[in-house]
Amino acid sequence: MLYFIGLGLFSEDDISVKACKALNNVDVIYAEFYTAKLMGGNIDNLISRVDVPFIKLKREDVEDRNVVLQEAMDKDVAFVVAGDPLMATTHTELYVEAKNKGIDTRIIHGSSIFSAAPGLSGLQAYKFGKTTTVPFPDENFFPHSPYDAIKSNLDMGLHTLVLLDIQAHRDRFMTVNEAIQYLSKVESDRGEGVFTEDSIVIGIAQAGSDNPIVKGGRVGDVVDFDFGSPLHCMIVPGNLHFVEAEALITLADIPEKLLEQFL
Repeated sequence: MLYFIGLGLFSEDDISVKACKALNNVDVIYAEFYTAKLMGGNIDNLISRVDVPFIKLKREDVEDRNVVLQEAMDKDVAFVVAGDPLMATTHTELYVEAKNKGIDTRIIHGSSIFSAAPGLSGLQAYKFGKTTTVPFPDENFFPHSPYDAIKSNLDMGLHTLVLLDIQAHRDRFMTVNEAIQYLSKVESDRGEGVFTEDSIVIGIAQAGSDNPIVKGGRVGDVVDFDFGSPLHCMIVPGNLHFVEAEALITLADIPEKLLEQFL
């Protein structure tokens, strides 16, 4: 049996009762935190609650060596991740491969940024288009794909959830400010009016905590805002219903004058 278990958004305390029961009844627990990470707690607190071997995996252990699937062929195994267990492509591929190999599987979902971000901002979840990710740039690596995704969504009047790069092995987590600078650079190169100084954005930090930070406004005003510790994400809104506009004024501290056309 292979359990795919989501730990939730912020700390080990977000785990469900159902997940706790499963973890106490497996032979081994594998965890990966390179796609997302619990920033508000200590995974050792969870480890101390279960009398089961707990092994943290590197990316190559999951994607290349298939350690989890090998063990699950003749053991009860839990594969645990931050957020929801099937939101990352690499986890879905693992799930599909397990099914193809005839391994019994169980999914125990956890809270996800895909639902938390719309909720925290007051935007309607069904009005979001394609999600995109802003990567850390590198030498000869500065893709415009996040800009293109935002442009495509805006053309359809849809909101864009912008995830920000994580390099957990380097303890490096992109901030909203860095993402804005990245997209502003693309705008400077392209000049298509997709992400200008006057574009409205909503930055979100520490979703799942007791005090998440949600701050919106013009790009030029938000770029220097201190969002505090990671993890961060960002939303570029499309066409707004007046109920969404009213919510953004209250929940994201966006000045009413910026949203008058939607009220």
